[in-house]
Amino acid sequence: MRRTATLTIGLLAAAVVVTGCGGEKKHAGPAKADKATPSTSASGEAKGSAAGAKGVSHQVVFEVGGTGTAQVMWNGNSNHFEQVTLPWTKTETMRLREAELKVGVMVSVVPGSVQGPDGMLKPAPCTIKVDGKRVADNQDGKSPKPCEYKLKD
Repeated sequence: MRRTATLTIGLLAAAVVVTGCGGEKKHAGPAKADKATPSTSASGEAKGSAAGAKGVSHQVVFEVGGTGTAQVMWNGNSNHFEQVTLPWTKTETMRLREAELKVGVMVSVVPGSVQGPDGMLKPAPCTIKVDGKRVADNQDGKSPKPCEYKLKD
């Protein structure tokens, strides 16, 4: 149990660090009149840009199996950590933009511990599905690793 708690805490700390990186925008100065910039629609999406034309929405489903309750952390459109009743499912629609189209976005779910048939605690089983296709799992809780997948277009 101590190992699972240490793993969960470590993953939470890593998620906080990763989320905090790259959030600062640097001011590039005023736009030059000779360079065309795409206009923006009411929804905030750039018209005529590659991101607007190429961006595709994906349905991401996070699942954690088992019975009872457990702490679950998942990273989709944003990071979440909460106590849930098992089995648990969360569906998010994600749309990749600009650089995310090429480098991708990591989605993950870190299940808490559940009691196994032998009475010992083990990671709850987890899966991630993207557009209906299973893309990650933890072998029904046999792997201590979280379920994670790099979502790319």
